[in-house]
Amino acid sequence: MATEGGCSVSSLTETDKLYFEKLLGMAGGYVLHYTDATFGEFFSRHKIEIHGQRYQIYGTSKAKKMRGFWEVEPDALVGTVLDELLDVYETNCSLNDRSIETAALKKARAITARLSGRDDPLTSQQTDDNFLRREFTIPSISKLPVEAQVIPIIENRLAEARKTMGVSAYLSTIFLCGSILEAVLLGAAQKEPARFNRASASPKAGDGSVKRFHEWTLAQFIDVACELDLLKPDVKKFSHGLRDFRNYIHPYEQMSSGFTPDDHTAKLCFQALKAALASIVGERK
Repeated sequence: MATEGGCSVSSLTETDKLYFEKLLGMAGGYVLHYTDATFGEFFSRHKIEIHGQRYQIYGTSKAKKMRGFWEVEPDALVGTVLDELLDVYETNCSLNDRSIETAALKKARAITARLSGRDDPLTSQQTDDNFLRREFTIPSISKLPVEAQVIPIIENRLAEARKTMGVSAYLSTIFLCGSILEAVLLGAAQKEPARFNRASASPKAGDGSVKRFHEWTLAQFIDVACELDLLKPDVKKFSHGLRDFRNYIHPYEQMSSGFTPDDHTAKLCFQALKAALASIVGERK
């Protein structure tokens, strides 16, 4: 976690904050679709204990902790976190077929670029629309970094995902896609354990040692795979979207978020999986 010693707090102005309040849906105490558990998980990937006393300056709701985070952390960290939350906002809009508030988003991106000391962050990235329009081919399953015994299971789940999508079982499609991606990334980690363990994004235990692979979350596998260039940045963003939706296997989390998957959502999740598999085997065009 970032410390206060020697660090200046963020330079977000009150006007800046209004853009993020709006885009992240913070008026009711919430932040996007996050529950307390998934909010904590998101920040833990940035080595931040968002539910700690440090961020409860204004109160204990997720939105109030976010405002506390803005108050005590430096520009670079705030910019990085807000930039990823904007990625999640865009992905949620795309997967739920909701319109993006383009003008506000453009202004918010300019703010995160300023905080992070970067130029326009959109010039070196594919737009979401370009990613969604691309066609990805699922590679031969035998090329995936998984044990031979797992190959028929993955093949069956891919076939089942196609079937569930065809009969409008959209939530089942999302769960199947998430389970396949997690299995393949676990296989990649088991094939190159030293490489995965050395990654800066690898999750650590309380004593500073890297956690055992069976303790890693899908989000942590995605972050490390991107650091190791197994997943490209655009695939990382949509894979995290798939991960977030896969979390709705818990009915109460789905109820809290109001998430209702449809044909569009399921197709985009399946496309994110195809892109990830192509990237992992080096067939990404």
